[in-house]
Amino acid sequence: MPDPRFFESLATLDVAGLAERIGAEVLRGGDRKVSAVAPLGTASSNDVAFLGDRKFAEQLKATGAGCVILPAAATELAPETAAVLVSSTPQASWAAASLLFHRSHPLTRAADPAEAIEDDSVVLEPGVVLGEGVRIGRGTRIGANTVIGPGVQIGRDCHIGPNVSIGFALIGDRVKLYAGVRIGEAGFGAAGSRTGPVDVPQLGRVILQDGVTIGANSCIDRGAYDDTVVGENTKVDNLVMIAHNCVIGRNCLIAAQTGISGSVIVGDNVIFGGQAGVGDHLKIGEGARVAGGAGLLADIPPGETWSGYPAKPIRQFLRETVWVSKQAQTKPRGKTDQ
Repeated sequence: MPDPRFFESLATLDVAGLAERIGAEVLRGGDRKVSAVAPLGTASSNDVAFLGDRKFAEQLKATGAGCVILPAAATELAPETAAVLVSSTPQASWAAASLLFHRSHPLTRAADPAEAIEDDSVVLEPGVVLGEGVRIGRGTRIGANTVIGPGVQIGRDCHIGPNVSIGFALIGDRVKLYAGVRIGEAGFGAAGSRTGPVDVPQLGRVILQDGVTIGANSCIDRGAYDDTVVGENTKVDNLVMIAHNCVIGRNCLIAAQTGISGSVIVGDNVIFGGQAGVGDHLKIGEGARVAGGAGLLADIPPGETWSGYPAKPIRQFLRETVWVSKQAQTKPRGKTDQ
């Protein structure tokens, strides 16, 4: 279930009624009641899940979901306990279902600052807007014109710069967010449908653990369903992008203009050079190094340094670079200088 501090639950529907509203076909279990959406791996008997790729077939077979949305070719994989809806675009149908069950709390009015702050040591500079349910720990300073959305929790002794926006987030103690940071915006999720791409609602959170620093104008998207997490004491430079569902370890250093795609898992003590680019669903082991400008398209084992595009172990990259350089300098056989 999405965090109720950030999302409102809207309705309970029977599977047949849900199918009618999202344009799916009932294969079985039309009278089953459902009230939420969830991924296959964490869904319970009240949840609707979907299969978008057969590589998740084992998760489908083991899911506890009360209802699953599947392409026609995968219906034989559905567990006996689940109601089944058939759709040619299951992820888009799941996205439509999520809009029926969940809605983010809007920032319709500013909360009373006295209800949000722990004590008088909290400083709110001019123009700060606080949503309902916001809590701010003692010793924290919030910069001018910063907007903090409903339900956000901020710890003690934090420094939040001017013109920052924070939503759908839980923030620890001693966290620094410099000017223009964007925390908790919707991740980049789109699903194909008969009418073209549709946005997939993002129902997760951002968790910034103690001692994290986020540089100016950097963006960290909330999870699609699970959380985007930045571990203790990790330092992020200016103009960095961390996409939805990423989990960044402790004591990492991420230099400016690095972009990390969705669902990347980063171990502790990892360093990214400037303008590094990381493909989605990769794992970067503890103590690894990603050189500046590298384009990472494969997992990095712990402790290794990778460079180049596509990135590879740095010794291999350097050997290949030297070889190419030598080939470029070699004169073609049979030809003399004019």
